Amino acid sequence: MSAVLTKSRVSNALRCYGSYALSRLGSVLFRTSVTVHHAPMFVSVEPANICQLRCPECPVGRGGSERLKVKGERTMPMEVFRRVLAEVKETALVMQFYFQGEPLLNTNLPEMIREAHEAGLYTIVSTNAQAMTKERAEELVSSGLDRIIISMDGLREETYSAYRVGGDIERCKAAIRWLREAKDHSSSGVRRTPVIELQCLRLKSNEQEWTLFKREYRALGADRLVFKTAQLYDYENGHPLMPSEARYSRYIQGKDGKYHRRAMSKGCFRVWSGAVITTDGTVLPCCYDKGHEHAYGNIMQTPLAELFSNEKAMSFRRAAMEQGPAICRECGK
Repeated sequence: MSAVLTKSRVSNALRCYGSYALSRLGSVLFRTSVTVHHAPMFVSVEPANICQLRCPECPVGRGGSERLKVKGERTMPMEVFRRVLAEVKETALVMQFYFQGEPLLNTNLPEMIREAHEAGLYTIVSTNAQAMTKERAEELVSSGLDRIIISMDGLREETYSAYRVGGDIERCKAAIRWLREAKDHSSSGVRRTPVIELQCLRLKSNEQEWTLFKREYRALGADRLVFKTAQLYDYENGHPLMPSEARYSRYIQGKDGKYHRRAMSKGCFRVWSGAVITTDGTVLPCCYDKGHEHAYGNIMQTPLAELFSNEKAMSFRRAAMEQGPAICRECGK
């Protein structure tokens, strides 16, 4: 399934692409010109900012950001979610249910997805699957979820746990199986959703299994396989998780022997087309703002339409056109 196309959604999408094109042109002619005449085409909501795992290259897994230490651990209340949905359902196309933490730790997740689905939005969840149960898999399938991403960075416990510290690979495999069984027994229609996407980070620890992943992902019950490059901290002198082949890494070794971030293009479309909304309703420019450094404001206090085009938002986009913010320089998009 895809998002339900309505006149207001199509119009908003066209205005979004037009605003972005004018901003790119303006940045060339006038250096700092930025245009926004639209609402977000997509939003990423954060069902939970907590996680059971301790992945070494994740801010939450590394002990949590200063934000979490100050504001505490929490899940998104339905009140916040329904405020978000009310403000985006007429113009947005996609709602993603993930950001910092593990979405399945929010027990209201299936209901959130159901309400977004009923509003005609395309819905996506990304999970480590450690909190999945057979019952939860059935709830997710019946909720109308369009796509679920299962993060599994290894096919054996040894390779999987090298990154997913504290996780159980058998739980991942069981989650895929439960989702597949729920799909196969679904009577919701000919096109059974969600699409089950197995996602694997390309790491030194699992590179010997990449070919095996390609051969076995369907046997595990997944519909598709996606490999992603990994963001690493302290990469200047190399990193134990960095793949052997440079083409599979975000970092490249310079003539000085140090590793550097590959050059990224300027003017990321994502900060024109969408926003991230955290558990407490804080609106962020994108998923790389882990510490809420560039927050536009809070949706529980100010309408999203105002926040999306306020001076903080416009200032961030102007900086992004010049690839100024540090989070843009670290991005893998």
